Amino acid sequence: MLQLDGESLTLEQLELIAGGAIDVGLAASAARRVAASRTVVDAKASGDVAVYGVNTGFGALAETAIPRDQLGALQLNLLRSHAAGVGERLPVRAVRASMALRANVLAKGFSGIRPETLELLIALLNRGVHPVVPSRGSVGASGDLAPLAHLALVLVGEGHATVKDSPVMPGIDALRAVGLSPVTLRSKEGLALINGTQPSTAVAALALVAADRLARTADITAALSIDALRGSMVPFDQRIHAARPHAGQGASAANILLLMAGSAIHKSHENCGRVQDAYSLRCTAQVHGAARDALGFIRQTLTTEANAATDNPMVFGDSGEIVSGGNFHGAPVAIAADLLVIAVTQFATISERRSDRLVNPALSGLAPFLTTASGLQSGYMIAQVTAAALTSELKTLAHPASVDTIPTSANKEDHVSMSMGAALKAERAVTHAAHVVAVEVLCACQAIDLLAPLTTSPHLRRVHEFVRGMAPTLTDDRPPAPDIERITAAIVDGSFERACGVEVK
Repeated sequence: MLQLDGESLTLEQLELIAGGAIDVGLAASAARRVAASRTVVDAKASGDVAVYGVNTGFGALAETAIPRDQLGALQLNLLRSHAAGVGERLPVRAVRASMALRANVLAKGFSGIRPETLELLIALLNRGVHPVVPSRGSVGASGDLAPLAHLALVLVGEGHATVKDSPVMPGIDALRAVGLSPVTLRSKEGLALINGTQPSTAVAALALVAADRLARTADITAALSIDALRGSMVPFDQRIHAARPHAGQGASAANILLLMAGSAIHKSHENCGRVQDAYSLRCTAQVHGAARDALGFIRQTLTTEANAATDNPMVFGDSGEIVSGGNFHGAPVAIAADLLVIAVTQFATISERRSDRLVNPALSGLAPFLTTASGLQSGYMIAQVTAAALTSELKTLAHPASVDTIPTSANKEDHVSMSMGAALKAERAVTHAAHVVAVEVLCACQAIDLLAPLTTSPHLRRVHEFVRGMAPTLTDDRPPAPDIERITAAIVDGSFERACGVEVK
């Protein structure tokens, strides 16, 4: 069991929680902080001084005082009124990640929630109760209010949920199915459950973990293509990259050199006289490296956000104060998610160009569209077209959401982040880019087959054999779509990168 302490959650741990691979609990240190902050809220709620979210309305209604006997109703009404999301549901993995992130933030002890309410949220996660959360409706300021309200409604026995793989059912039935009872909210607890960036952070973080795998896969796939196109290893000489010491560039070049070492194909054309390869081969490390460095920045941002207090107001148990601020604003997540789309688009654009070179006989020196019966057969002609279509769509997705803002809540919330929109774009972009790289994998492996009896390097032979276990050599035309999907799944789950038998960094 992973103990949530509000400070040390990693994105890899978050992915495990999202997939149901580990349960979570509340660290003892966190439980003490939660209890201390709750003491502060109870004291303020029993007093007459106006405290935002405790005894006032919300947003533009912050100046409206709420009678003491209505403070619980205020919090329940907050969840009900804010559950205004629309559109397709967030995937269960994203919902579980959102629940874990919200629990981790509450564990920091700045939210003022009661320990028993936090424990119920953790119990839902561990018992597989997954609230139905529409994906649209958040502008990413004052937090992801609508998604988190849909999530929190289940804690009070409202809303809808699934239990493990069950059909959707009312929230109260989901609680009963796992032996839990709904909570009755008290002062500030509704606000504590919905004020934060956790859904957009969850979606972006899961996309980033997949993008990191894609980065390593892109290096492996590029090495296959460079070998199949009888490209040079000279551009990956570490002296070149030491002279321009971007970390990602150096790592990508080292990966490609390692993967291509010992290739008989390369040995066969060492002295062919070609002076320089096209950019899509020669500049692979520079392009992949820049994207890798961007992913590093995104990881730092999202890891910080996963362990950050995003509430308003914030409760300070040590001083007994409740202080209003703006940590709910999703600007860091929005910018990181937009950059994630730009980064994976770099992998896709250069991958698609290598695929095009592989199917073009004028550029590859191989059979047209990688089939020896061209004319009668079309080979990988349309697989490359699919890669081109996805790459074009990625360029559209790369337009940033974070530069947009639209005033909400009677102009009280007059600058918003659009972090949820940016995160949803990032999730879609990573899948598209993985499909594009999967097309290159198919083309490169087919080209390697056409170069027989020459063989590629030992590491790349392992990759080739792994691919052939999912997608046999193309001898007669068949639909490429199932092969593309199988390879994409292997890219996303990490089995593709593991197939080479050496650590790709």
